[in-house]
Amino acid sequence: MYQRKLPKEYFCTVDYALDVFGGKWKPRLLCILGHSGSARYGELKKSMENISDAALADSLKELQNAGLIERHQYNEMPIRVEYSLSSKGKTLIPVLNTISKWAVEHSNKDMYLGKHFEQVHKSSFNDSRRS
Repeated sequence: MYQRKLPKEYFCTVDYALDVFGGKWKPRLLCILGHSGSARYGELKKSMENISDAALADSLKELQNAGLIERHQYNEMPIRVEYSLSSKGKTLIPVLNTISKWAVEHSNKDMYLGKHFEQVHKSSFNDSRRS
């Protein structure tokens, strides 16, 4: 994972927020964990559909370091690990829901792909208004 030599500078509170939970993969991970409650690595990989192992591991580590998700390791053989939203991460659910509502109002359902969209978000689109 990339380590900055100089501290990141923020000129807007949104800069900070998007640095913590923005990017290509982190919002989708947060959304999936917000809807599933908890998930194992393999389940997350399957739900993400097009993410590499390196990108998934890095994103999970960044979200964990930010205090947004928790990693629970169970002392079983084989070892079982589950990820879930932390209490801090759960405070993002209303924010993500607002962003999702905005996207539904300003986009078309035909532009979306994947199982997560089909299972969670597709029903948010009013078929009489969009095609």
